[in-house]
Amino acid sequence: MAADIGTGLIGISAGIAIVGTAIAAAYAEKEIGTAVVGAMTEKESLFGKGLLLTVIPETLVIFGLVVAILILGLAA
Repeated sequence: MAADIGTGLIGISAGIAIVGTAIAAAYAEKEIGTAVVGAMTEKESLFGKGLLLTVIPETLVIFGLVVAILILGLAA
């Protein structure tokens, strides 16, 4: 019984690591995307920089995935 609870808590903590970083990345992309669209209306040559800045928050999700894998790996 106690092992089942521990396994469940490990799964929940790995899920929180991924969900938390995914929500943070989504919020950051929303803010950056809004600013980039506004800047592109002024100057269309900013598309490349804006695209790069929009993609950067996705690294947060990759870090969350690495942490989740570490959590699950330590439990084994």
